[in-house]
This record gives sequence, C-alpha cells and structure tokens, in this order.
Amino acid sequence: MLTVTTLQRSDSEDRAYWRSRSPLERLEALELMRQVVYSYDPATARLQRILTGPEPLGS
Repeated sequence: MLTVTTLQRSDSEDRAYWRSRSPLERLEALELMRQVVYSYDPATARLQRILTGPEPLGS
C-alpha cells in the first residue's frame, strides 16, 4: 500500500518505531545497514592466516 505523508510526520513515525524496538534489535538493524552500505559479506570477509613454524634454537 502506498501512503503519501509529510516528511515531518514520516520522521516522527520512524522515531516512534525505533523507540519501540529493543536495543539489540536497533544494533542488529544498524549492523545490517553497515553491511549493505559497505558491501560487506561476513561469510566471505575474513582475516588471512599465515602459518609459520617456530624459529630454530641457536640461530
């Protein structure tokens, strides 16, 4: 459904909606928006590991 409203009313409705959400839900939404904005996929973006052996003694 399409609703035409003023920007001021839309802003107040948005604030009321987010104030009704728990802090955890707000943080989850924020994290999702961050991932979308920066094209970040946590499943594929990982730190590269470099395996090294111990240094030989006496070198």
